[in-house]
Amino acid sequence: MSIKTVGVIGAGQMGNGIAHVFALAGYDVVMNDIDQSALDSALSLIDGNLARQVSRERISEEEARATMARISTTLTLADLGKTDLVIEAATEREAVKAKIFEDLVPHLAPHTILTSNTSSISITRLASRTDRPEKFMGFHFMNPVPIMQLVELIRGIATDDPTYQELKAVVERLGKTSATAEDFPAFIVNRILMPMINEAVYTLYEGVGSVASIDSAMKLGTNHPMGPLELADFIGLDTCLAIMNVLHEGLADTKYRPCPLLTKYVEAGWLGRKADRGFYDYRQDPPVPTR
Repeated sequence: MSIKTVGVIGAGQMGNGIAHVFALAGYDVVMNDIDQSALDSALSLIDGNLARQVSRERISEEEARATMARISTTLTLADLGKTDLVIEAATEREAVKAKIFEDLVPHLAPHTILTSNTSSISITRLASRTDRPEKFMGFHFMNPVPIMQLVELIRGIATDDPTYQELKAVVERLGKTSATAEDFPAFIVNRILMPMINEAVYTLYEGVGSVASIDSAMKLGTNHPMGPLELADFIGLDTCLAIMNVLHEGLADTKYRPCPLLTKYVEAGWLGRKADRGFYDYRQDPPVPTR
């Protein structure tokens, strides 16, 4: 089949980025959320990001206008049933994602491919909650979606080859590169990245170094563009904790135990940039370390 229409569930940081790149690549996109203000905010953000691409001469003004014209929004999940491909980009909680798929399934066209942008949750388990596990895959974009070039493709135990090949072709049309991962907790990128971030938090927790020294050491000592604690704030400390819990529970290995300090920050609501406080306080310019 040839995918022409795409449904995106969730208008947050990942959802609006996914809608942006698909519409820019020529797909008609229907973006869904439970909150109209989130949809309005997403459209405004996409428009601003497209304007930035125009100013940098990466796309033309005509391409930007055409991209915005390809994106429609809805509060009704069932409206996504008529699309060829659905990408779920809701919050990183399995119960939420499973409920979304259960509610959507009765409205789907027979050919529709279902995917999840989950960064850690079992694709096989999510697929089992639908009527089409053979047409279900993990479709994990990196943040920020318009900039990052990688998409992880994760096959569940039942995913058939035509579905995999179709999505691999979609990634190519988006101008991105795919990496195929097996369906094990956190896949490739987060299986490696999150324990590094967690270890950086342990390094802070144990007093080995301060926030500033840890981030400076990794930026200057390993040539990382962003320190691990700054990166954790960018990702969201709640998301980092959720992925570490998936790794710890799914692999039953103590090396994946979330640092108590990470848990404490999340309990305090200090979730990083989106909450204005995490390992840095973003209410000040420039941001100031909180430890």
